[in-house]
Amino acid sequence: MAQSATSVSDNKILVQASFDRWVNGTGSPFELLADDAEWTIVGSSPLSKTYRKQQFLDEVIRPFNARMAKPLVPSVKGIYGDGDMVIILFDAAATAKDGVPYRNTYTWYFQMKGGKVIKATAFFDTRHFDELWARVPLTL
Repeated sequence: MAQSATSVSDNKILVQASFDRWVNGTGSPFELLADDAEWTIVGSSPLSKTYRKQQFLDEVIRPFNARMAKPLVPSVKGIYGDGDMVIILFDAAATAKDGVPYRNTYTWYFQMKGGKVIKATAFFDTRHFDELWARVPLTL
């Protein structure tokens, strides 16, 4: 893969710092998204498709967070870099507004350019995600 002006180690440091802020409740990796970034959810979920940044935040992230009584907290298992790609493997846990725990394991692939994510591909158990989406309405 071609390497951008930002080095592999710099990209990994940026991503690690964004996850550290997420754990501490002071930020998230979504801050790294370029204005024209694309985010793809892989799988068979009704939400599995490619989004532009704002569409992704509006249609997936905000409704997901609105279903939570306690925010999703990641536990990073590894951050790997190759060229302009940073791969993050992490578990995440939260409590939904109906009191039921939500847990999932994620792998995100971030294609970086100039310290920003220009393309993201997300793999996770969409069944758990879809069950949460169907079980917890936004009106709770």
